[in-house]
Amino acid sequence: MSPIERRQQLLEVLNLRRQDTYDNLASEFDVSRRTICRDIAVLMCSYPIETARGYAGGVKIAEWFHLNTKTFTPKQAALLRKLREQLAGDDIDTLNGILREFAP
Repeated sequence: MSPIERRQQLLEVLNLRRQDTYDNLASEFDVSRRTICRDIAVLMCSYPIETARGYAGGVKIAEWFHLNTKTFTPKQAALLRKLREQLAGDDIDTLNGILREFAP
């Protein structure tokens, strides 16, 4: 698994659990604790992830943050592309942005 793939999966795990320890994450991903620390440092640059030391320490993601894991089915995306032909101006740009972000 590449570092990018591991970081994506790490982000998905934190999104589900909301918090975890470095040691548990290192064990789960079969990497060193230091590797998880580096991965978390990279993710903290783009996502609201916090770390804490001590007994209740570890890694947690902000309560308000949730990954958008929803995507359109191919049939839904095809319908939106068909509807795009009827739009003009900013509406086309908006629909194109939605398709880029959510369509497979």
